[in-house]
Amino acid sequence: MDPQTLRAFVAVAREGNVSRAATRLHLSQPAVSLQLRTLAEATGLQLFTRTAQGMALTRDGAALLPLADKALAGLAEFGQAAAALHTTVRGTLRIGTILDPEFTRLGAFLKQLVETSPQVDTALRQGMSGDVLALIDRGELDVGFHLDLPDDPLGAEWLVRPLTRFTYRVLAPAGWGPQVRDRDWKALASLPWLATPPASAHHRLQRRVFGPGSITGLEPRRVALVDQEASMLDLVRSGVGLSLVRDAIAIREAQARGLVIADRVALDCELSFVCRASRSGEPVIAAAWAALDTVWA
Repeated sequence: MDPQTLRAFVAVAREGNVSRAATRLHLSQPAVSLQLRTLAEATGLQLFTRTAQGMALTRDGAALLPLADKALAGLAEFGQAAAALHTTVRGTLRIGTILDPEFTRLGAFLKQLVETSPQVDTALRQGMSGDVLALIDRGELDVGFHLDLPDDPLGAEWLVRPLTRFTYRVLAPAGWGPQVRDRDWKALASLPWLATPPASAHHRLQRRVFGPGSITGLEPRRVALVDQEASMLDLVRSGVGLSLVRDAIAIREAQARGLVIADRVALDCELSFVCRASRSGEPVIAAAWAALDTVWA
């Protein structure tokens, strides 16, 4: 049934007058009268009676009026939904992740993104901080978490959203208290250390204190190359050597397993969320940024 015919029926029913209904619909009176006749013929019912005041609904007309209202409301809702689809953010967001999901609030971030942008699919890729940055730079990832050093910010080509600052502590095996307590970086350099690949934030942090141009100028005795935080922690527990560990984990391990924290040294770090600045206006990336802002507000 033609929606315009239903609109004419509803307008005449509400106004009680063809002339006023025509004005409301921006139509001529003959056009409205023709639509009423068309509807009456289509239904086989008399929908109005003429009165001295204008047009009055019959019992059949009164029964159909709520259904006409509902049909027109449904058409309006359909149109709004169709229009909204034109502005719905859709696509795939490739996210680089680091560390553990709890620390980065990854679960809460993805939940918020799904709720606000249900047409966006996500693909996660776990890696070291430097690898995530390189993959975003090559266009293989869209956004990602990254560990920044406070006095070594990324360049202007990056959009960076700082999330939280924290501290890395030096964690030693149980029983190593005499070797690490009240010791500075120079003293700690003589002990065995766990090394990490160049893409790791641990590697960048260690370069601040060990090696050429560092605050000590000394090379530590590196006994193993490890690329996973969980593996590093396990090797410290096993008595292999020292490692940089996030402060919360270091305190937990000291309390639960008796591992030893070097009390005179620490290195600051910052968790951030990054993308290429030139891509920040892309709808999928903007949706990710909005979801992240909500979770980390």
